[in-house]
Amino acid sequence: MSQQASQHYSAKIVAICDYIALHLDDNLNVERLSQVAHFSKYHFHRQFQIFTGVNVARYVLMMRLKRASYRLVFHPDERITDIALDASFENSESFSRAFKKAFIQTPSQFRLTPNWQLWSREYEKVNLTRNDTVNVELTTRAVTMVAVLEHHGAPYTLNNSIQQFITWRKASQESPVATSQSIGVPYNDPNIVPAEQFHFDICGEVAQKVQPNDHGVITKVIPGGRFAKIRHLGSHQQMDEKIYLFYRDWLPNSGETLNDFPLFFQYINLFPEVPESELITDIYFALK
Repeated sequence: MSQQASQHYSAKIVAICDYIALHLDDNLNVERLSQVAHFSKYHFHRQFQIFTGVNVARYVLMMRLKRASYRLVFHPDERITDIALDASFENSESFSRAFKKAFIQTPSQFRLTPNWQLWSREYEKVNLTRNDTVNVELTTRAVTMVAVLEHHGAPYTLNNSIQQFITWRKASQESPVATSQSIGVPYNDPNIVPAEQFHFDICGEVAQKVQPNDHGVITKVIPGGRFAKIRHLGSHQQMDEKIYLFYRDWLPNSGETLNDFPLFFQYINLFPEVPESELITDIYFALK
């Protein structure tokens, strides 16, 4: 298959994955999805698996369970029965069986002590690379004071720290999620450094210094000035390629020099409040 043909097929599979994300509550059978993709239903499931690494039914199930996983942990007030029905299961029992088969833990166990390491391994089996172009915009930002929970340790435990930060955010009301910027600052590349050396700041904009608290949340400042910005649409797991292209292609040809501050992410919206395909994340690189 030529590179052009491969990109054409890849784009169509990406479009189908976006369609699935937006229609998780619908009946997503192979016949319906093949019609949307304009592929023959006799070949669609094979074409889909070649590009994603899993069959259509497995992909749909895992996307439904992914949304359910986040709701279990980050929305503890929601009933498991309601989450099960929204994930297209007939009842909580069938949901629990499918969830445990995928992640070893039952939904109740996952809600209390989520095994994010095993969970992450399951989603690493889904191989999908988007062929988006990287559009870099030069912009400026004001200094931003932020509340910070510093995460140190394996990337798969990051969600535990995020859960802790959300608990502080809701309890303190010092950084309301609806009106304050949500920012993430990676101090190193999780694909390169040993797991125990990974450092990531989970941040929420604040108007004044954070009050003393038992959650370990402190105050920091994100500098202002000139920045290069890339807008990423879709899953956060698919941002790496844009970042690598920025360093490899754009920066050497731009005449710009980076400032001494890590790249950071501003999350314009969050999953599962919106489907993964509708996530908007701005990636900032500080410039001199």
